[in-house]
Amino acid sequence: MSMLAAGLTAVAASAEAAVPNRWGFAHVNVNSGIPDLARQAGSWGAGFNVSVSPGVVGQTYVKFPQIGIAKGVVHVTAISQSAYWCQAQKWGPSPTPAGPDLVAVVQCYRYGGAPVFTPFTIAFEQSTGVLPAPQAFGYVHYDGASVVADFNSAAALNTVAGGAGVWTVTLPGLGSATLAGNVQVTAVDPVQPARCKVGGWASALGGQTVQVRCHNATNVPLNTGWTLTYQRERAITGAAVPPKNFAYTFDNAPANPGPYAPAPAAVNYNSQGGINTVQTAGTGQRLVTFPTVGVLPDHVQVTAYGPGPEFCNLVSLWNTSSSTAIVRNVVCYNATTRVDRPSLTTYTSAF
Repeated sequence: MSMLAAGLTAVAASAEAAVPNRWGFAHVNVNSGIPDLARQAGSWGAGFNVSVSPGVVGQTYVKFPQIGIAKGVVHVTAISQSAYWCQAQKWGPSPTPAGPDLVAVVQCYRYGGAPVFTPFTIAFEQSTGVLPAPQAFGYVHYDGASVVADFNSAAALNTVAGGAGVWTVTLPGLGSATLAGNVQVTAVDPVQPARCKVGGWASALGGQTVQVRCHNATNVPLNTGWTLTYQRERAITGAAVPPKNFAYTFDNAPANPGPYAPAPAAVNYNSQGGINTVQTAGTGQRLVTFPTVGVLPDHVQVTAYGPGPEFCNLVSLWNTSSSTAIVRNVVCYNATTRVDRPSLTTYTSAF
């Protein structure tokens, strides 16, 4: 991992481009100890690993070594064959106020609000700098009342308007003539079940506009905190080189049995020139293939899309072999019923 950090430093020095100052990801498949070594990586040096410990039922403390900071964003996706989701509760340096590590607290629930442990994926990222178009990257951490952390690779100010479960996020300077890139959203709430999604998304030359919608343990709109990340020709960790291998797609035609390549092409990006495809794998389930970029250690996040209360997770761990990453499957729910709905999926390797 020290080579990864060195590579990122070199990019920043040579191009003055936006880079993640600190980043990490993990597949948390245990509630105590060291999770999946094949699917964790970060900007820490050699000899360190992610570790986890349990809290109350369904709660997991995830410690990322050597990247302690109070800002940045966290994204979480549940891995389950049931109608479960996971949300962030809080994160920050450990020990406080300025310890060397970052601890993120994740809480998982079943539909209806009962806490439950399930495996999940988690990513953290904090960036500075600017990027030349067409690359773009931005994020917002909103606490339910105000923006507490944000980043925009055009050095513009992201804004949030709305409330009561529906917000409009504007990322100026990151615009595109048509839809381009990918969006991920995660609920952040330390006291109650909450889940959030992309309610809508519009691109213009002046910037990206994204609607965030959040719901409670059932299907009632909820005022809560959340994180949002927008990526275009960058990995979800904000990085460029490394990784050389990353991809994302927007399954915006979930009734299409496929395999099909989502359009416009700019929402179906593959850093190695491969063509990502999506196909049905049963009601509410979509198999996503990212060719030519599959390299361990790697990471996947998923976010639901649309105006309703539906949410999405991963049925099982993705498979990585022969330079291909196969997500089998993204699954979406309305309450506890599997339904065909749009979703956004992002993949990155550490290399």
